[in-house]
Amino acid sequence: MKKILSGLIILTVFVTSCATLQSIVKSTFPYTSTLIIPATSQTGRTFSATSTASSIDQIFTGSGSNTSQISQVRMASAKIEAVSPSSQSLGVFKSVKVYLLNGSNEVLVASRNDVSATSGSSLVLDIDNSKFLDDYVKAGTLRVRMDYVLQSGLNVDLSVKASLGFNSSPTTAN
Repeated sequence: MKKILSGLIILTVFVTSCATLQSIVKSTFPYTSTLIIPATSQTGRTFSATSTASSIDQIFTGSGSNTSQISQVRMASAKIEAVSPSSQSLGVFKSVKVYLLNGSNEVLVASRNDVSATSGSSLVLDIDNSKFLDDYVKAGTLRVRMDYVLQSGLNVDLSVKASLGFNSSPTTAN
């Protein structure tokens, strides 16, 4: 009985430590991009704004030496917030779609439809984490495109910061 109990305790500790190690090793890293929405954008029509994204974790960009060490990159979070004017309500948007661009390829990573007119200066987007984004993040230059439809007009150009969070796992040896 003592052997069975000892075996169960050791097994429990082992399984718990593996899960803890996996959560420590998994990495979440952010990318940000500033997009300009011109005041001349008309309501009810789809427009696009594109910008290069940057990350504070440069090790995960194509210019780093360890990009081969990550895999299974997926979306973890997406948010846009007004930068200038910072008090601008994002309720001016009717809908927002955010894409990652890599050369001629693109993938939809986040969106929000039916944005409330009473939204504040930041807006959390619905993410699509069903796709692996390794090829986009490892490419070196990550570009973000935001397609948007305005439900009310702007008096001045709006600068919006898109914050995209990614999860990754370390590459395992075969």
